Amino acid sequence: MTRVDPLLTTHGDFASRPTAVVIGAGLGGLAAAMRLGAKGYRVEIVDRLDMPGGRGSSITEDGHRFDLGPTIVTVPQVFHELWAACGRDFDQDVDLRPLDPFYEIRFQDESSFKATGTTEGMRAEVARLSPSDLPGYEKFLQDSERRYEFGFEDLGRKPMHKLWDLIKVLPTFGMLRADRSVYAHAAKRVKDERLRMALSFHPLFIGGDPFHVTSMYILVSHLEKEYGVHYAMGGVAAIAKAMADVVESQGGTLTFGQEVAEVLVKDKRAAGVRLGSGRIVPADIVVSNADAGHTYTHLLKRERKRWTDHRLQRSRWSMGLFVWYFGTKGTRDMWSDLGHHTILNGPRYRGLVHDIFIKGKLSDDMSLYVHRPSVTDPSAAPEGDDTFYVLSPVPHLGVDNPVDWEVEREVYRQKVEKVLNDRLMPGFADRITASRIFTPNEFRDRYLSPYGSGFSIEPRILQSAYFRPHNVSEELPGLYLVGAGTHPGAGLPGVISSAEVLGKLVPDAVKVPAE
Repeated sequence: MTRVDPLLTTHGDFASRPTAVVIGAGLGGLAAAMRLGAKGYRVEIVDRLDMPGGRGSSITEDGHRFDLGPTIVTVPQVFHELWAACGRDFDQDVDLRPLDPFYEIRFQDESSFKATGTTEGMRAEVARLSPSDLPGYEKFLQDSERRYEFGFEDLGRKPMHKLWDLIKVLPTFGMLRADRSVYAHAAKRVKDERLRMALSFHPLFIGGDPFHVTSMYILVSHLEKEYGVHYAMGGVAAIAKAMADVVESQGGTLTFGQEVAEVLVKDKRAAGVRLGSGRIVPADIVVSNADAGHTYTHLLKRERKRWTDHRLQRSRWSMGLFVWYFGTKGTRDMWSDLGHHTILNGPRYRGLVHDIFIKGKLSDDMSLYVHRPSVTDPSAAPEGDDTFYVLSPVPHLGVDNPVDWEVEREVYRQKVEKVLNDRLMPGFADRITASRIFTPNEFRDRYLSPYGSGFSIEPRILQSAYFRPHNVSEELPGLYLVGAGTHPGAGLPGVISSAEVLGKLVPDAVKVPAE
């Protein structure tokens, strides 16, 4: 049984405190509930799944634990600060392990690039591939640090819902050439196409086209090197479980297996939610961790001035994902050069990205991200076995002539299998045990993601900061939004920071002192 914090009984009448209902137990919703609990609210989280975590949940088949969504933890201080705000110690609840190297990129010419945690190590990798690009790489790192300080530490952790918030930062956007794409900025600094890919692919991890997403996102290169890449033992689902435990210790409740059908309105304010079962959950404030597009088009049943159906339909959405989860028997000592995170770069970079984001076409060639958690966390698979998660970016379902995944699912899986067999894991197919596939159809149906997109609205410059759905809704007082589709955006640091921004917007109910 979860420990209930004794502060609840010693600082005011808990039953009389203001209430908040959070739609969705994804990481953004859980972080929001923790922030609200620390502010003295009585919180109830409602989620249609049967466990916390949302896209960060997991499933287990035949002893293989599959992390369904995010696998990489960066900027761990956002978690430490979240726990501290609740009077808790993150390290007491979650076992976070640093990885080094962070990941390996393998190119078509059989060369490779390993991202590491030291400047010396990164300089050595750059020099090994293209010695003449070393001075440009060092300039790129300086560029990345400046954008991190402004784009994440400043812009990303403060509210951006007022026009003045935008006007104040426009000169800095201009100075940092936010109009330039991530790829264009990398190409300005280095000449080797392999390095250009290695320094520009990161927006794909948050649903962005590197050839069109603002160069502000080169900040990822700095945060990786400065704060490391980590893995949570037990997967990101273990973080979600720890977050749920904190919420319960604050007196909050989590209701699973129930879908929210409508945000209720009373006296022109959000007044709670109605569930699909008909149950009414009254609340003083409502926080939606559902996708912003779903929130506005399905849950807010009233006229909207800013986030209309038309505006959401013409927005650019992130790509879809084809994810193959599978286990292999007796392979723990095989493929000794295959680490925790590997990126298999396909024969085309620009052309493939263009097919996915612009043409909406499913290509025959592909680039793959391969996650092998069992090399770090033996609990992910039975003894001696392996667990894998292989991801391929694909078009979302909102394009002309979308992919019919009921027809293409197995065809495309076989293409993925061939690439893996030929380039990374020879003979693996004969050892497969458990196997499951998620396509954009599953993202649409399981997570209610518009168009089955993997990361909500794409983070282009005119869909970021002030131009992204705000954390405080302008459509309905008392309604707030967190998660990947809101400011500051997708990725674990962004999602957790959206709850930090929420905490700055919502007034204290009762100040609960930290232990």
